[in-house]
Amino acid sequence: MSATAFKLPERNGRAITLVDLATHTSGLPFMPDEPIVLGDSAAAKYGTRQLAQFLARYELSRDIGADWDYSNIGYWLLGEALASRAGTNFESLLETRICRPLQLKSTACTVSPSLKARLAVGHDASLQPAPLFSSTSVYAAMPAAGGLVSTVNDLLHILAVAMGYEQSALAPSMAAMLATRRPLGPNEQALGWVVQGKGDDQLILHDGFTWGYASYVAWDPARRVGVVVLSNQIANVGDMGLHLLRPKVPLATPTVTKHTEITLAPSILDVYTGRFAAEGEGVFNITRAGDLLTLQLPIAWGLPTFRLRPESRLDFFIAELPLRVTFQPDSAGHMNELLLYPPRGQHAIPVKRIR
Repeated sequence: MSATAFKLPERNGRAITLVDLATHTSGLPFMPDEPIVLGDSAAAKYGTRQLAQFLARYELSRDIGADWDYSNIGYWLLGEALASRAGTNFESLLETRICRPLQLKSTACTVSPSLKARLAVGHDASLQPAPLFSSTSVYAAMPAAGGLVSTVNDLLHILAVAMGYEQSALAPSMAAMLATRRPLGPNEQALGWVVQGKGDDQLILHDGFTWGYASYVAWDPARRVGVVVLSNQIANVGDMGLHLLRPKVPLATPTVTKHTEITLAPSILDVYTGRFAAEGEGVFNITRAGDLLTLQLPIAWGLPTFRLRPESRLDFFIAELPLRVTFQPDSAGHMNELLLYPPRGQHAIPVKRIR
């Protein structure tokens, strides 16, 4: 098999290691600076060759190992490195080294016909069927950064091995995943897993979401209790998992998940268009195409351009993700400021017009 050669950026004489990639401390960004495109034909437009070109010209903005910053690129590159070392591709490596030894019969990168027949249809933020992960440019090329499908039973089997309820030749490797750690705010980042809390209050967890789906996997090493929460709609499910493990922690207040789109005249839509910016985030472009608005997010967010749908004169949403925008008019009615609510439940980001 032919492998792509990667020339990685360095900083202050320090090279990026596999541990840096596995702990999200490589200094590499979340995604490459390639616009993300939704659509089946887009899937083949970006691959490892384009990733190598991006890495060859990318300049690190912070020291390697100094700060945590979640990077899909880092895990994509990690998967490529491990597969190259084994003389195979990532999907085959995953099957032979992980899925087969652990007897994970419903975990895979490629959705076979038998798996597809059992796959729950993913839903977007407006409760409509969501596009498949594999139909999205850039994301389609990085299975190691979120391209797997699995089931509750398979994931519970992983937890059973991790907690010592089932024997496996991989148990020592699973224990070693937690031995190497880097700071992550009040928590720690192990190899892949986040370590939250100390002593008997410690939890090992990982959560995530992709088009139409969300997940949360965690276990309590002291009590040897684990939980898996899967959803076929993009929404925060971590509060449910945490509540099951820590009943005293309340569930989050549910947010509105179904939006009703209204129609605004093109002449009205023009007042919302422009270039907006938020400190530390980048530029947000809102443009009008006929009788609809589009929202282009900062490249670093790794998301495609979306249709921005009105549900009132001030409130807008996108259907594919739980992302909302609320305009804040000034005394003259000009829409020069807005609040943007990111898709993972973070606090609203104040955004101001720059043009």
